[in-house]
Amino acid sequence: MPLTTLSILTLLPNQRRWGFAQMGTAQRPLQRVPGLRFQKLLGSGAGGFGALPNLHRYGFMAVWEDEEAAQEFFETHPLWQQYRQRTSEIWTAWLAPLKSHGLWDGVNPFDYATETSAADGPMMVLTRASIRWQKTPRFWRYVAPVSATVADAPGVRAAIGLGELPVVRQATVSLWESQQAMQDYAYRSPKHKEVIRLTRQEDWYGEEMFTRFRVLRTEGTWDGRAL
Repeated sequence: MPLTTLSILTLLPNQRRWGFAQMGTAQRPLQRVPGLRFQKLLGSGAGGFGALPNLHRYGFMAVWEDEEAAQEFFETHPLWQQYRQRTSEIWTAWLAPLKSHGLWDGVNPFDYATETSAADGPMMVLTRASIRWQKTPRFWRYVAPVSATVADAPGVRAAIGLGELPVVRQATVSLWESQQAMQDYAYRSPKHKEVIRLTRQEDWYGEEMFTRFRVLRTEGTWDGRAL
């Protein structure tokens, strides 16, 4: 059965140049990993959600043919072993998609059947968009401040802004205690609902995706915490 993982990597202080370079140089070895169906190496925003990059923190999102392929990569692949040597901490979530709509580079990598039901428990939400160039000022004026409030919402364990390219290809990942906590925020936050309205009214995105995952398990730490 396919499996999705998300890793948050925090580089050692003297590894900023190496980490930034991997955004380009890691693509070829990643494309040759057996059993890796889809992958994105993602930068993060300063302060968690800023437009400027945080050169110490990156994300790696992947969809695997099965759990064995993922385990083999994390345990033995030379690229991942380099990351392990050059980071102060790595946190990885093993995920099963519950609901996914939209596209990421023309495909929905999370559109696969799972045996996981929507039972109560930790949830992860991914919202991702390619922002139209002419719409970026409005996006950063309205969406970025609202995205930052997610981190302080009741029931949120952690949240971060990730992206493939600064300013125009952005994603927000949030880890919730439960589906109910996530829904309470989504449907009751006036600021969140206003941003959704503006997004549709002003057609900010050239491509967008929303995916809800069940968290199967986690490994490692994020800001010193085992989430």
